[in-house]
Amino acid sequence: MKISYEWLKEYVDAELLPQELAEKLTMLGFEASSEGEVGKHHVIDVEVTSNRPDCLCVVGLAREVSALTGKQFRFPEVALNENAGDVKGFMSVEVISELCCRYCGRVITDVKVGPSQGFLREKLEAIGIRSVNNVVDITNYVLMEMGHPMHAFDLELLEGGKIVVRCAEKGEKIISLDGIERNLEPWMLVIADEKKPVAIAGIMGGLQSEVTERTKTVLLESAYFDPVIVRKTSKRLQLETESSYRFQRKADIEATIPAIDRV
Repeated sequence: MKISYEWLKEYVDAELLPQELAEKLTMLGFEASSEGEVGKHHVIDVEVTSNRPDCLCVVGLAREVSALTGKQFRFPEVALNENAGDVKGFMSVEVISELCCRYCGRVITDVKVGPSQGFLREKLEAIGIRSVNNVVDITNYVLMEMGHPMHAFDLELLEGGKIVVRCAEKGEKIISLDGIERNLEPWMLVIADEKKPVAIAGIMGGLQSEVTERTKTVLLESAYFDPVIVRKTSKRLQLETESSYRFQRKADIEATIPAIDRV
C-alpha cells in the first residue's frame, strides 16, 4: 500500500524524515520503504500484514506512529449537515442476505459532478489512484484515509427507487465499471435495484448506475460484507480492487457510519 508522508503528517506531528518514518514503520512490523517524490508528496510503500486491517489506511498508520513517538494523534474532523429529510423519502433499502450485516445509505441532492479540487486529486494520484470526478474521488479519499470502502450510485439510475442486498439469480450478468460483462453465480452477493444487479458487493459497482457529469442525486453506500464471500467472488471473477482487498481482511463494521459521515 502506498501512502503520502505529507498526508500522514496531517494526523500526527511526528518529527521524522520520510526515510526515518519508513524505518519506524518497519520496526512496528510493517515492511516499509521510501519511494521518492510524486508531485508535492513523498511516497512510502508499506506492506501491511493480513492481521492488521486497521492499518490499511493513513489514519491507522498515523495512530501507530503516534503510539511509537508519543506525539498527539488527530482524528479527521467530521462536519455533517443533514437537512433533506429521511433517506426513506428518496428510496428504500432491503437486506435479504445474512452475508451483509450492516448497510448504510445516504442521499446527497443537488450534486454538481466535475473535477476534484487540486489537493484531493494530487493526494490520490501520488499514491496511484486515478482521479475520476469529485464524487468518486471523495469515496476513494475516505477509503485511503479511514480504511473503509464506499460506493456512490447515481440514484436516478436505480430502477424502482430501491436497493436490495441479495444473492445473484441464475443467469444474471452485470457490466462492471471497468466495462467488462461478468457472469454472476447464485452464491455471489450483489447490490440490486428493483430489476437488476447494480454492483458486485464489496468489489465493484456497475456501469449502468455510475456517477457521471449528468448525475444530480447520489446514493452513498457504506456497508459491511462477509469477508469469505468477497474473497471467493473476487477470486472467481478474477477481480481484485482496493475495496475487495479490505473487505477480505475484515474491514471494521463500526467504521461504516464514521466513513459515510466523513464524505
